Amino acid sequence: MPMNDPIGDLLARIRNAQLRNKSKVTSPGSKLRERVLEVLKSEGYIRGYAVVERDGHSEIEIELKYFDGEPVIREIERISKPGRRVYTSVRNLPRINNGLGVAIVSTPKGVMADHDARDANVGGEILCTVF
Repeated sequence: MPMNDPIGDLLARIRNAQLRNKSKVTSPGSKLRERVLEVLKSEGYIRGYAVVERDGHSEIEIELKYFDGEPVIREIERISKPGRRVYTSVRNLPRINNGLGVAIVSTPKGVMADHDARDANVGGEILCTVF
């Protein structure tokens, strides 16, 4: 079954698993999903992830992170959707909750957090915001 929005699917799986207090969640594998998860891991929102092969297809197992029984990710929201892409320059990159959250941006230099994009002086497509 074709999927129109793989990043939206990944974020929904994470959100739903945290509502059920799951420790792990799986998602179909793709390079873009891995890069988004790498940013979430480096920013401390998830414990980690691993790519596994099942029935000839790659899957990603994501270990979710909790603190005092509450999920570390309070909000995770898709910004740029298939029907409406959102691009921005480096000067207009958003600050999420006054710098406490992070916007994940797809740039010509790769997928990175908003503060890394400012340091690299590149703009791009805002994939999602996390707080």
